[in-house]
Amino acid sequence: MARRFFIRKVQNIQDEVLLLGSMVEDAVTKAVLSLKNRDQALAKQIYHDDLLLNDKRYAIENAILIVIATEQPIARDLRQLASMLDVVTELERMGDYAKGIAKVTVKLHEVEIKLPMHEIELMAELSISMLHRALTAFIEEDAQSAAQIPYEDDAVDKLYENIYHQSVELMMAEPHNIDNSNLIMWVAHNLERLADRVTNICERTVFISTGELMELEVDEQDEDLDVV
Repeated sequence: MARRFFIRKVQNIQDEVLLLGSMVEDAVTKAVLSLKNRDQALAKQIYHDDLLLNDKRYAIENAILIVIATEQPIARDLRQLASMLDVVTELERMGDYAKGIAKVTVKLHEVEIKLPMHEIELMAELSISMLHRALTAFIEEDAQSAAQIPYEDDAVDKLYENIYHQSVELMMAEPHNIDNSNLIMWVAHNLERLADRVTNICERTVFISTGELMELEVDEQDEDLDVV
């Protein structure tokens, strides 16, 4: 009976983690949409929603700490709960990246500048897909699937490099747009960092299963998974 009660508590927390993940996915999607349409109202809504996202993170952390204090879990159970603390922190930071993109939308209001929206939208799509599958693997404790997701970060990095070079070219062609070009690079940087944090979630999935803290790093030469 006690074990079933503990499992139910953990499952409830997992549901909240998935909800937080959905909130982050929604925030990133809306942030990119606000930039594409120069939608000031949507950008400001993202600012407001970020407060809700932060509150959700702290509520989950509090629930986890209560379970740890009252149930005194050990071994795999403790690794699972400790990993959830890390994951909700990662998710909250991803929400900050969405808010940062919304901030750029506000700053670029009525600014005449060409945006590399195709690449930005692709970066967001890839990053959100990685996040969604990483969270699924985390909840299901699927270390094998989690270990494969970081391979996809290379595609995000290449898009980032593409946007970076476009922005530099724009700076050279239109020196008066240097500050605005920097804002575009900041959008790409936020999406690139979001994908990097997905890898951190994958590492925690492996930790739950194996008990080993390892860095999932793709070797571009042989594409083997390195353990650092």
